[in-house]
Amino acid sequence: MKGFLRTGIATVVALAPFAAFAAGGVDNALTKIGALITQATPIVVALALLAFFWGLVTYIFGSSNDEKRKKGIHIMVWGIIALFVMLSVFGIINALQSTLGVENTTTIQIPQVTPGTNGGGTAR
Repeated sequence: MKGFLRTGIATVVALAPFAAFAAGGVDNALTKIGALITQATPIVVALALLAFFWGLVTYIFGSSNDEKRKKGIHIMVWGIIALFVMLSVFGIINALQSTLGVENTTTIQIPQVTPGTNGGGTAR
């Protein structure tokens, strides 16, 4: 059952770009991927925060057991690391956007190739 589930998930992930491209091209696919990331970001941050608090609860309720305390500390540390990495990436992206003068837009400009041009070289 686990192998079937893994194969199914891998297939869906591998074929998702084809479905997005068939629906409306690269511009539409990038917009959909950006929307998915925008919707998933708060959920992932909330899960990392939940992991930290779960580790805290495990630590507090297992205060009499050394192994439960170690497990709680381990969970809290990984929750803090996950939060730090995610928030650091947001900070770096915002710093780069403000430094380079890039606005956060919802539409992505994709370079276009005009048919019938020879790329600036001489035609023979």
